[in-house]
Amino acid sequence: MTDRGQNPTRLRRSVAASAMGNATEWFDYGVYAATATYLTDAFFPGELGTLGTMLGFAISFVLRPLGGMVWGPLGDRLGRKAVLATTILLMSGATGAIGLLPTHTSVGGLAPVLLIALRVLQGFSTGGEYGGAATYLAECSTDRRRGFFGSFLEFGTMAGFVGGSAVVLACQLALGSDAMHDWGWRIPFLLAVPLGLTGWYLRAKLDESPVFQEVAENPHPPTGLRELLTGYRREILTLGGLVIALNVVNYTLLTYQPTYLQKTIGMSESATTAMMLIGQLVMMLVLPFFGRLSDRVGRRPMWLFSLIGLAVMALPMYWLMGQGAAWAILGFIVLGLLYVPQLSTISATFPAIFPTHVRYAGFAFAYNISTAAFGGTAPLVNEAAIESTGWSLFPAAYTVAASLIGLIAWAFLRETAGTSLRGTTVPDADRTPLPAVVQPAT
Repeated sequence: MTDRGQNPTRLRRSVAASAMGNATEWFDYGVYAATATYLTDAFFPGELGTLGTMLGFAISFVLRPLGGMVWGPLGDRLGRKAVLATTILLMSGATGAIGLLPTHTSVGGLAPVLLIALRVLQGFSTGGEYGGAATYLAECSTDRRRGFFGSFLEFGTMAGFVGGSAVVLACQLALGSDAMHDWGWRIPFLLAVPLGLTGWYLRAKLDESPVFQEVAENPHPPTGLRELLTGYRREILTLGGLVIALNVVNYTLLTYQPTYLQKTIGMSESATTAMMLIGQLVMMLVLPFFGRLSDRVGRRPMWLFSLIGLAVMALPMYWLMGQGAAWAILGFIVLGLLYVPQLSTISATFPAIFPTHVRYAGFAFAYNISTAAFGGTAPLVNEAAIESTGWSLFPAAYTVAASLIGLIAWAFLRETAGTSLRGTTVPDADRTPLPAVVQPAT
């Protein structure tokens, strides 16, 4: 989509609807992370309760690849809009249902089974949500400002995290620890329902992606997983490697961190939630700046700076976090700011790795497999490693290892800043941009 041809009102609606859906998705993850200690008491009492809660988090990722395999090809065949309207309803409904579950005290072992079942449903719907929202927004954005507009999808991510943390903190301050452990933890999950309905309404009013419409109305290669797996192995592996780096950091720094700080340096529940809130707000405020910067300098330099920075600074910053609450805030903000160059450019970088006719499927497939294997399991791996070894800096070492894998994948990443996403050829800034009319497949 050229800058001149874009409708500003339509673009604003696309940004708002995409970001709202993403905020709903990550509101759940923010709430789950902030209420982990309450969920442990409610569903996983016992010595290994924290591991059970982390398993409940990780299990939601088991069906994400399957969700990607189902929703991705459907999005390439039927359109982005219809799939996105469906996934947000499934996701918000499952999140709200967690707030109605009976606890282990009431129904025994059935309680964690029901929690895990809802987390699996969330994972299945999320398998199509994030890739679809990023694809839709990238295809609706202007070529020269795709990084800036795409950063608002991640603004929605952080808004969901911040919103989840803020709601939990407000409940903690208003209700107190006893009431939160008893019933107050349910309130944040129930709020996902009106959020989801709002997101569904916004998405139902959207037009279809113009880039998708052009390909759908012209001759093009076949869509589907077979076409994806046979013709785009490099693209799948490149995106998968970058996602390992991206989401090990994401789920270690933004999800496991409350549990880590409470158990490692003994921070209180409300102090931990407040610290996460401060750090996330800082990250949220600078997201559009980094997105705009990527339009000027390119996506590859942004990722290189972030990956090297995290590999170098993870160990000293995690050591700093262990020195007290004030140092924990500083260490978290430093790592968060080093992570933002990745986070802010996801929506501009990842969809552009694939051509239009397999873009949704390629994003959803590669992203969700790597996220399920490495991202969603990060809290569980971190907790299990610390429990078995006693080494409190393991999350930092895990971050370094993931960043090194990301650097290998980065070497194969094509620069796509300013490049058109139209057509059935892999976007590449080193080639002449594709013309506005979709070219028939050869």
